[in-house]
Amino acid sequence: MADSQLRKGVLELAVLAQLDAKPTYGGGLLEALAELGLELSPGTLYPLLTRLKKSGFLATHWEESPVGPPRKVYSVTPAGRERSVSLAAEWRDLEAVIDSLLKGPDQ
Repeated sequence: MADSQLRKGVLELAVLAQLDAKPTYGGGLLEALAELGLELSPGTLYPLLTRLKKSGFLATHWEESPVGPPRKVYSVTPAGRERSVSLAAEWRDLEAVIDSLLKGPDQ
């Protein structure tokens, strides 16, 4: 399990990337991320979703649920897609630097 500070730094990118691939409701997003190895608590995810929506990176609509009340479904807006592309580029740049540091000067 990754250090919590390290995880916090990549959650926005992970959420935007997953929702861009498949819009879904909060619980579905928690499950999808957990299946990929990124387990979050609802107390971490929902404030992030609210912030991303307020920033214009996510849109929501309601869908009927096959079981229970309607669900709020989150999807990525065009601005959210731009943000995701920008964060992914930053991630790749940082990943290259860290990989270089971990390999050491002899490689």
